[in-house]
Amino acid sequence: MPSPQTRAPSEYQRNAFAPSILAAIACLAGIALLSHEYHLAIRFIVTILAVIIGWFALQARQWWWMPVMLAIAVVWNPLYPFAFTGPWWVGAHVAAAAVFLVAGALIRSPRTDA
Repeated sequence: MPSPQTRAPSEYQRNAFAPSILAAIACLAGIALLSHEYHLAIRFIVTILAVIIGWFALQARQWWWMPVMLAIAVVWNPLYPFAFTGPWWVGAHVAAAAVFLVAGALIRSPRTDA
């Protein structure tokens, strides 16, 4: 019987991965809710998660993600919403979901021992 091998701990951690998946799901769900009153909740979710992912990018010293996340947070801003409609807004939802997934996969920071 072979002996179990111990796996070396990872050198990096991806703190933005889980929020980016949630944000991508919210963006894609927002397409179905465009004409519904629940779209306001989607705007809140996307905006808050964009700020969280931007913060994780800043902590990982990958500052180039900050303007992207800030732009998403401004466009999906629920307090002073832009009146976007039509296929461009649907495309923006799909593009934002893709950006969230790419950011979640690429934003990583070195693991520190506690």
